Amino acid sequence: MLYLKIFIIGFICLLLLSFAQSYLSASHSGVTLSGQSWSTARRDSAGIAPDAVAFRNRAIVQVYTAPTFGWRGLVAVHPWIIFKKAGETVYSRYEVVSWGSSNVVRHNYALPDGYWFGATPRLLVDHRGSEAEAMIPHIEAAIKSYPWSHTYRVWPGPNSNTFLAHIGRNVPALRLDLPANAIGKDYRPLRNLIGLPPSGRGVQISLLGILGLTLGAEEGIELNISGLSFGLDVKSPALRLPFTGRMGVDKVINDTSAGG
Repeated sequence: MLYLKIFIIGFICLLLLSFAQSYLSASHSGVTLSGQSWSTARRDSAGIAPDAVAFRNRAIVQVYTAPTFGWRGLVAVHPWIIFKKAGETVYSRYEVVSWGSSNVVRHNYALPDGYWFGATPRLLVDHRGSEAEAMIPHIEAAIKSYPWSHTYRVWPGPNSNTFLAHIGRNVPALRLDLPANAIGKDYRPLRNLIGLPPSGRGVQISLLGILGLTLGAEEGIELNISGLSFGLDVKSPALRLPFTGRMGVDKVINDTSAGG
């Protein structure tokens, strides 16, 4: 009984510390807590994506996340993927958005690297050249096969993070590592409790994204309790925490050396 009490107290303290870190970060940025209207919030380019015209001869695949709009940005992120084939001069951007259409999968809803309603995007994945070219058809196939294109639930999913996790599972070469505060990434239906993690390499056991365990090549070890994820990234040493995502070495999956 004593050990259970210690575990519960430690769990609560970790939650509070993680939330405090997220709150301080949001307060410092002055965006998430500004109370600005979604209609006037910044959505121009953050200047992160390579110029598609200048890099017309190179295939590029990138994945971004940004804090969700308003108070939810304290606890969760919104992700999207962009890509272009060699010879193309514009990006295709795909994500899941809950409002505005019965089909929640959106194409070019916003600029490739645009601020997400005032929040600065963070680059998670950057593949260029022949490797990127080879994975794009698989990404397109994964987008088409997404099983919840007309369903959206903030918690525990399926939502925007479920969509990117689906792509990651189907395209292991992407080496996608969604942060711990990507709520919905671990959503799995009851008929498919065991399978690949979002990185596409490893194993995941998850009950509707509410309770589960992930052992992944990119994720490391992660425990999901009521949609809140805790873990340890061994490959790029960091704690994986709810609200803040990760605390430790910054991580960007980067392969820009291949020709193409």
